[in-house]
Amino acid sequence: MKMLINVPETVVADALRGLAAAHPELTVDVENRVIVRRDAPVAGKVGLVSGGGSGHEPLHGGFVGPGMLSAACPGEVFTSPVPDQMLRAAAAVDSGAGVLFIVKNYTGDVLNFDMAAELAEDEGIQVAKVLVNDDVAVTDSLYTAGRRGTGATLFVEKIAGAAADEGMPLERVEAIARQVNENSRSFGVALSACSTPAKGSPTFDLPPGELELGIGIHGEPGRERRAMMTSGEIAEVAVEAVVEDLRPRNPVLVLVNGMGATPLLELYGFNAEVHRVLAARGVPVARVLVGNYVTSLDMAGASLTLCQVDEEMLRLWDAPVKTPGLRWGV
Repeated sequence: MKMLINVPETVVADALRGLAAAHPELTVDVENRVIVRRDAPVAGKVGLVSGGGSGHEPLHGGFVGPGMLSAACPGEVFTSPVPDQMLRAAAAVDSGAGVLFIVKNYTGDVLNFDMAAELAEDEGIQVAKVLVNDDVAVTDSLYTAGRRGTGATLFVEKIAGAAADEGMPLERVEAIARQVNENSRSFGVALSACSTPAKGSPTFDLPPGELELGIGIHGEPGRERRAMMTSGEIAEVAVEAVVEDLRPRNPVLVLVNGMGATPLLELYGFNAEVHRVLAARGVPVARVLVGNYVTSLDMAGASLTLCQVDEEMLRLWDAPVKTPGLRWGV
């Protein structure tokens, strides 16, 4: 496999140096692997910290900035960051109003954020945690117990980030983040496997004429392998899986997310099919986001995330945001 890297051992550090050069509004500690809003800590504001393995960009480092995260901790590729990173991030963004950890449900992330929360509380930092577990495809997987955390992480970080920027207290920001997660569901499809820099070859074998339904974001297998399908047929499967589990009564936010190697031409076409199926099911759409946001290196494919929203959640979604990976209203 050809990759635009120097050597696998420095790929994360090199990316962080490039992020720092492109975004001077962020403080990027390359050695300690922490990305922080340059204006942190903001007086009276709850700090939002998330993180996970690298390879999912722009998640999480690309979502640091006004309206979203206060800090992010990137691990090695597909590997959880360590508690020391999370503690550094919490200390850097704590203004005395407390810190919310947003954690995807992968075993390493959960264990390390739990340990970091204990360490932070020992240092007098009030910490709350929210677990994102939106994936409907599989209950348990190679990387987690229970449902995996995938595309809804973006919804949680954006909506809770807006709540924190409005000055809401930690308990309220945490409650809103939980509400977003509880009202979100995701389903992913792979058309090809991803290739990690260390391995240099696909992480699993997916023949040219087949696709994998229900994949996660680490190249782990899904619930079923089928012969290649049309965009419309894939949309039928994905929407059915999500809607049958979520059973939305309110309008929904729609995230049509590329897994890293799928061009926008295909994603917009898939979005059209998703809207067709949602309309046939009588599910009203409030807002739509299409693009590569929660990726899996160079995997071809897409995921669908729906979040049913009330008026407050929609207002917080629409609030201004200014990050490397997401921005509007500023």
